[in-house]
This record gives sequence, C-alpha cells and structure tokens, in this order.
Amino acid sequence: MKVMIAYASIEGQTRKISRFLEDTLKKAGHDVQAVEVSDEGPALSFNGVDHVILAASVHERRHPKAFEVLLAGQGDKLADKKTLLISVSLKAAFEDGQEEAQDYLDEMKLRTGFEPDREILVAGAVRSGSYDYFQTQVVRHVLLRGQSYDPADGEREFTDYGKLAASVDEFLKVDA
Repeated sequence: MKVMIAYASIEGQTRKISRFLEDTLKKAGHDVQAVEVSDEGPALSFNGVDHVILAASVHERRHPKAFEVLLAGQGDKLADKKTLLISVSLKAAFEDGQEEAQDYLDEMKLRTGFEPDREILVAGAVRSGSYDYFQTQVVRHVLLRGQSYDPADGEREFTDYGKLAASVDEFLKVDA
C-alpha cells in the first residue's frame, strides 16, 4: 500500500511524529513518502497514493497556514483518497484539554472545508529550550494551566507513540 504523510511542524514534534510513522509503516512493508508542507514547498501530487496521513501542530489555536491552504486547495484531490488527520497539541495531552483540542481541529475543518475520513488528537511536547520569556508564560499559564507539569522543569514529550501507531495501523487496516 502506498501512503503519503504530509505534515507541518513548528517546533519539531510533528516532524518527529511523522518520521516515527514513516519508519513504522516502512517496517510494516508499506511504500511511504513523507513530505513537509510549507509556504515555499512544492505542490503535492497524490497520484498513485492509496492513503494520506495529514499531520499538523497547533499554535495559538491554529494549525500552520500552509497546512490549511493545502487542505482548502487540495480538498477535491484528497476526497478520492482515504485520509487520516492528526492534530498535535499540548491540550490533547490532558483529559480536561481534549474538548479544546477538538475545537482546534473543528475550527480548522470549518475554515478549510476539508473533512477527513478519520481524525485523531495527539499530545505534543514542551520545547522550553526554544521559548522566550513570553512564550514560557503562555505555555505555563494558558496551555498547561492547572496541570502539574511546569515548563521550567525542562523539555517533555507527551506523545504516546504506542497509541499513535495503533491508531494509524487501525486506519490502514479498516480503510484498506
């Protein structure tokens, strides 16, 4: 089966997730192509692709603009493919953040008009080493409000790779 992973990453966690999926799917015998979506990137061709995994991170309640442009502009071509949309956010890491994480995804679907076959929320990471003072305060007092983790404690991944791999495997098996 030929699978394309089209992803947009801001701080690197979605890139890491996409590379993990690429390696996992290749080991399972799939023909996989991973492409980073960016403003400067080439137009994507979905010819010959059976399944498309679309992954993007959330920052300030939005997925990257280039990713949303891809969904809005290529939605007709994606409609012919089996699609899985992965939304990566810190809110998805916590039970009490699931509703807000789903809101981010729902808002993007409204803006782009794109409706995937399946979607999953995936917990992101704190990359405190790359934050300035203001970003650290936003992460601490907005994104992680009420949580026991403090970004001053250092970087931390919340992504559950086992759960992610199982969800993607289920998507490929059920929708084959």
